[in-house]
Amino acid sequence: MKSSEDALKFFYLFKLADGSIKRFDISLDAKTLNYIPPDNQTPPEWAKLSYHKCSPCTLDETRHEFCPIASNIGDVVSAFKDSASYENAYVLVMTKARDISKNTTIQEGMSSLLGLYMVTSGCPVMEKLKPLVRYHLPFSSIEESVYRIVSMYLFAQYYLKSKGKKPDWELKKLSNIYENIRLVNAGMSERLKHAVAKDASVSAVTNLDDLASLVPILIKDTLASIEESFSSYLLE
Repeated sequence: MKSSEDALKFFYLFKLADGSIKRFDISLDAKTLNYIPPDNQTPPEWAKLSYHKCSPCTLDETRHEFCPIASNIGDVVSAFKDSASYENAYVLVMTKARDISKNTTIQEGMSSLLGLYMVTSGCPVMEKLKPLVRYHLPFSSIEESVYRIVSMYLFAQYYLKSKGKKPDWELKKLSNIYENIRLVNAGMSERLKHAVAKDASVSAVTNLDDLASLVPILIKDTLASIEESFSSYLLE
């Protein structure tokens, strides 16, 4: 395990309608943003890599017995296995920089939480979104999400150019990234449908998939709608 000085920490607290409280502590390597699992983590049977394996998965089953995402979300899925997506919850997210809270549904709170696990667990497809985790913004609007995603992608192109590789300043490959992300979401939904009785976990992933489907569509409109705010740069 990494020491606390080496970890980036997030704390999710759910207060449900019946008064019960569920808390999840997430530790990430501060440099790589890789998820640091607890020492006593035991993956459930439905976390086997071969169990409803996602179609774009490139992991070798002879080297990876378990799906890295499924292994790490087992406790979260178990905690909400008897919860319905529409049930109300007060969700508090605590980070070093700030606390963010919202009276919402279990589905929305779980979407934000599962999103963290999905991009930091070592899935080759979801890794493309990992830079967003450093500045994690729970309950963000679609406009905020598009702004953050495009900004992240352009940072990546800057790094590619600095390494002598060809950047994609026109964002042409961003849609391909999201096509694969949607395939992972579909695979994870299928896996979870066979693991839980109620729909909170499945609906949380569906929520993430709804965002993934909208991002490529809304990029152009979002960029056009905020262009005027960049006028001081365009006059140079």
